[in-house]
Amino acid sequence: MAAANSSLAFADQWQNRVDGYSRKISPIDKIRFGTIGMGIMGYNDTNTALKVPGTELVAVADIYTGRLARAKEKYGNNIQVTQNYQDIINRKDIDAVIISTSDLWHARISIDALKAGKAVYCEKPMVHEISEGLDVINAWKKSNKTMQIGSQRVSNIAIQKAREEIKSGAIGQLAMVVANFDRQSALGAWEYTMPPDASVTTVDWKRYIAGMKDEPYDPKKFFWWRNYKAFGTGVAGDLFVHLISGINVIADSKGPEKIYASGQICYWKDGRDVPDVMAGVMQYPKTAEHPEFQVMLRVDFISGNSESGGTQFIGSEGVLTFDGNGFTIHRHKMSKAPGIGGWDALETYPKQMQEELLKAYNDKWSVPDQKDQSQPDTIFQAPDNYDEHLEHFGHFFDGVRVGTPVVEDPVFGFRAAAPCLAANESYFDNKIIHWDPVNMKLNHTL
Repeated sequence: MAAANSSLAFADQWQNRVDGYSRKISPIDKIRFGTIGMGIMGYNDTNTALKVPGTELVAVADIYTGRLARAKEKYGNNIQVTQNYQDIINRKDIDAVIISTSDLWHARISIDALKAGKAVYCEKPMVHEISEGLDVINAWKKSNKTMQIGSQRVSNIAIQKAREEIKSGAIGQLAMVVANFDRQSALGAWEYTMPPDASVTTVDWKRYIAGMKDEPYDPKKFFWWRNYKAFGTGVAGDLFVHLISGINVIADSKGPEKIYASGQICYWKDGRDVPDVMAGVMQYPKTAEHPEFQVMLRVDFISGNSESGGTQFIGSEGVLTFDGNGFTIHRHKMSKAPGIGGWDALETYPKQMQEELLKAYNDKWSVPDQKDQSQPDTIFQAPDNYDEHLEHFGHFFDGVRVGTPVVEDPVFGFRAAAPCLAANESYFDNKIIHWDPVNMKLNHTL
């Protein structure tokens, strides 16, 4: 009953927030922003950002001209469009930028934007390489500007509620987390629709590979960039990072200390050089906030189970299972007595010894002590119209406007990204990666 009331109470709170998203903001408090990278996430992020009261899109950047033309169609001819992101961050009248480019450019543009005095919303993973993380964090701290990383599940109320349940001991001692994102489609495997006019005349290829070794124009490496480690971070950087972000919040953790991953290109043999099936194992150490526990992650891009995903927190006295914007806690507590008989060595002893052992056991343990214990399931479900993406942008723009802390700053974002990038390193180098989650650095001494 308490869980049901909790869900109903939250429904009222969320409706109040929804109503708040239609409130009027004074023109003097308006936040003017630009979006850099107008691919799938660029459009989704921009559309969500515009739902937050008091925001105005004034400029977009993309190095494919077709996306600039579409931006004019969708958002009006008054917005600036450019192939050079510097044109946006150099504008004095822009308060914030959304960075939704290929992963290769995340750190570079974030640092440039922070140095230019802009607040930054950067899509996950925060960096393309682990070596870039502390540079972004230092630029953020020096700027005194708001920066949020775009793993929106961190703002999900179900994540926050689950954290409360785990902290209260609802599943006993946490021992393992099992999580997955599986897909079964060409689009899900990143074979996105190509524009018919894709060419060196419509894509500024030289700008795209700036700072890299020169190579010929390849439309796949631009429009299907997630499939290439030089431009993206594979399933680990795209999907493991969502899972790790949620796990770190719920467990109140800074992350794992040991990472191992294995994978293959099993089905999508389209020229990609990152796996379409990948599994990772991460070892979280004991800390003041949580016990030691194991994390097992999986992504399968040719899953006969269709598109599916979920996370289970498995403890000594129960399991918390996520389902969309909600979760269920199933409780099962071992009996106080250790058990005797059944699948046991008892039957292998002489009969008289068995009887003596059974008598001693029953004398020591009462009937209630010999029984497992269970409780009714706890169910939490957010309202049907709940939108974690909108919540995430709401937190970001609150930070920009009034300076409140965001839910996923660069320190959190790096601690979520680094183990996933380490999983890639483990896969490519076939080795265990040791990570220091407190000091946020690779541990090469182990």
